[in-house]
Amino acid sequence: MTPWIKHSADPYAVKSGDTYYFTATAPNYDYISLRMGNDLMSLPEAEEKIIWRKHPSGEMSGYIWAPEMHYIDGAWYIYFAASRADNVWHIRPHALKCEGDPMKDEWVELGRLQAAKGDGFSFHSFSLDATVFENKGKHYLIWAEKIGVWKGISNLCIAELETPTKLRTKQVILSTPCYDWERVDEWVEEGPAVLKHGGKIYLTYSASATGACYAMGMLSCDEDADPLDPQSWTKERQPVLKTDPEREVFGPGHNSFVKAEDGSDICLFHARDFEKIEGDPLDDINRHAHLLKVTYDENDKPVFDLKNALG
Repeated sequence: MTPWIKHSADPYAVKSGDTYYFTATAPNYDYISLRMGNDLMSLPEAEEKIIWRKHPSGEMSGYIWAPEMHYIDGAWYIYFAASRADNVWHIRPHALKCEGDPMKDEWVELGRLQAAKGDGFSFHSFSLDATVFENKGKHYLIWAEKIGVWKGISNLCIAELETPTKLRTKQVILSTPCYDWERVDEWVEEGPAVLKHGGKIYLTYSASATGACYAMGMLSCDEDADPLDPQSWTKERQPVLKTDPEREVFGPGHNSFVKAEDGSDICLFHARDFEKIEGDPLDDINRHAHLLKVTYDENDKPVFDLKNALG
């Protein structure tokens, strides 16, 4: 399958008026950039502007992963994960803020995201992939955080936001890798993304290690239910998007959603076009961004069919 934008893991796009912005993990994990265009198909050829580079040492000097751009309360925010050069697995979520034009004006560092008072767990361990969604006038943060000894288990956590960078409520463990397909090589759930449709909130995520076993799962919740109550959510037993060797799509995941020009829902995801990775997967830059038109079944549930890929 032909990539949309090559070497762009963890792809994320947002639509503002008639303008699209795109960001993704940089191939060498060392900067954050934006592209801008009037339609999705113009973004591959759009100029890439670097808006922030990692620090030479200390906080935000190691891996820079999975930036996401959100418009909240009159300003733009980019959430991203960053580690330290002297401890590259010390991963924590951070934020940048821009109060003007994202492509022209300054992005200010806001530092790490902050836990709510009395929460001694959120962002204290390996944590990344923060995303934000709004429901019934409240903003919520969902992220992945490792819990446990030795390697730990990466779970999805949720909390209400007090400000764009501080939690109002203590974290709730929303989902944990309990199924076989979520435990291949690593016990992982990460990369949450929210799609709202037909009175429901759909939460997709990615599971297992980042090779061909990487796959996309989904939970759903009624918009009128409490998103902070795990009992409000229903989890799909099987992945909703997985490796398809016939289409040369291996390890699809870490997706996001955006509206197309015609109002249809588009899923962005990354995948490799080969199965076997030589050496350390982190040294392989061949996770490419793809576009997939979301369709809906007879029960109005999202369907992620690679036959509907765009490119």
